[in-house]
Amino acid sequence: RASPYLSPHREGAMGAMAAVLLSFTARSVPPHLRASPLRPRSHGLPLASPEEVRELRLPYQLKQGQSRLFHRLPSGLSMEVIFQKGTGGVDGRESAGGCSRPPLVFVHGSFHAAWCWAEHWLPFFSGAGYDCYAVSLIGQGESDLPKGSVTGTLQTHTGDIAHFIQEVKLPPVLIGHSFGGLIVQSYISHVRANCSINHASHFVTSEPQQMLAGAVLVCSVPPSGNSGLVWRYLLTKPVAAIKVTLSLAAKAFANSLPLCKETFFSAMMEDQIVQRYQELMKESSRVPLFDLRKLNSSLPVPSVPHDFTKVLVVGAGNDFIVDTQGLKETARFYGVEPICLEGVAHDMMLDCSWEEGAEVILSWLKSLNQLVIP
Repeated sequence: RASPYLSPHREGAMGAMAAVLLSFTARSVPPHLRASPLRPRSHGLPLASPEEVRELRLPYQLKQGQSRLFHRLPSGLSMEVIFQKGTGGVDGRESAGGCSRPPLVFVHGSFHAAWCWAEHWLPFFSGAGYDCYAVSLIGQGESDLPKGSVTGTLQTHTGDIAHFIQEVKLPPVLIGHSFGGLIVQSYISHVRANCSINHASHFVTSEPQQMLAGAVLVCSVPPSGNSGLVWRYLLTKPVAAIKVTLSLAAKAFANSLPLCKETFFSAMMEDQIVQRYQELMKESSRVPLFDLRKLNSSLPVPSVPHDFTKVLVVGAGNDFIVDTQGLKETARFYGVEPICLEGVAHDMMLDCSWEEGAEVILSWLKSLNQLVIP
């Protein structure tokens, strides 16, 4: 049963390439996503029934114990949520001292959707006793598609996550990958400010958001955005920079199996598995998440005290997108030591060594002070 919740010539060429990389979603924000007067928020909007008849776009079959729900947002759009209930962990009971494991809410990055968590990590963490919710951001996966050339802004995506979290019974652990990690960082900052994001504007309301039990940033875009990553690649790995440009800016990964594997996965991944994920990624992201030029101009995310919330920062040694400096920047921002898993690629939750990241996160989750049930 589902839960309710250089030289001038070289410099000029590099600058041009950087402009392409920094603007691979460089399109104007559609009018309905621009800043607008503050509107009251709606509350308690239900998740649609799992039996709701919808025409599904993705060829993804849920695994045993998983259900697909649709969370209705104040905008009227519905956001896909894949849910898998915790099976009670080792002893099938609550933690000692009358405490409960926090629910986990997973947020994907560009070119992905809720399915990327449902493949391995939802069954894994559910088996460890955690209720798991994987969302598809608006315009991605099976979520509703808004009008416009991009699906939202950092503020609107953060607001969507905030609205969904209100339906979760206990303060959750937010787990974000890549650009999903940046959305998690944005949520943390707004919780610190004791604000709620208004959906469709850059304004905030004074209503408190749900606190978090913790946050996990997986191969996350750093708080300053991706511009530093881009310039470092141009200066140190020009060939890789060209490949990243082709793969992401031109979405060439969708039509090149070798490029898809190099961008997201380990070299030893079986081609047939990569091909399956490639097709899912292609169908999951018909519209970009952000206009990156506008996104980068709004960064870095506001800082928070290092003791405000517990944060785990995990990176991958073979990450083709987020480099070691980007990983360290994120960790410094939260005053923690990063964990870098060697031999693992950017899509840590789908890679052939997906268990490594899952085990590190599970160990960290066990170290959290569990929340006492009222």
